[in-house]
Amino acid sequence: MSTENNKREPDAREEQETPEEVEEPKGAPADPAAQQTGEDRGALEDPEAPAEETDASEEPGASEEELAALAAELEETRRERDEYLDALRRLKAEFENSRKRQQRERSRILETASERIVVELLPVLDNLDRALEAEGDIREGVRATRDQLVDVLATEGLLPVASDGQPFDPNVHEAIMGQPSEEHEEGTILQTFQRGYVLNGKPIRAAKVVVARQV
Repeated sequence: MSTENNKREPDAREEQETPEEVEEPKGAPADPAAQQTGEDRGALEDPEAPAEETDASEEPGASEEELAALAAELEETRRERDEYLDALRRLKAEFENSRKRQQRERSRILETASERIVVELLPVLDNLDRALEAEGDIREGVRATRDQLVDVLATEGLLPVASDGQPFDPNVHEAIMGQPSEEHEEGTILQTFQRGYVLNGKPIRAAKVVVARQV
């Protein structure tokens, strides 16, 4: 009996003892879910935590070489601008000088032409003076002087406009009145009050005429 009791007693003692907690070995990996939850909780609990500082040298920015290249490009642009402005100023000055030369040349040509025409008309004036000094009928002298004047002006390109019996042309004729006529077609010039002239093909004075119209 005593031997059996002795054998059972240790078993009873073993049942009464609480098992000891098993410690996890150091260095064992922790639960990833638990770590993530802890990190999220920490972020929520401390929203004003300072952000991770970045190195200023890693921030993007212009280097000294790029700044120097931009400065050189700006200087080149300014130089080209100045060259264009100088070229425009020279072109403007040349244009003004050319315009003044042309104006002087035009004035000189007009003066020369006027002088030449006056010289050619002097004999006509002389003939008119002689006609006025002559006694008796001077119509023949005046007619001859007129013919001489017409010849001088014709050499300068002055020609009279044909009018009597011609169809009315608004480019060289000016109708001052219409006259009924059964003998002429409508628009035919019946009479010329003032002769018209063209200079080198350009009308300089329209002929004033009477135009036939149907009854």
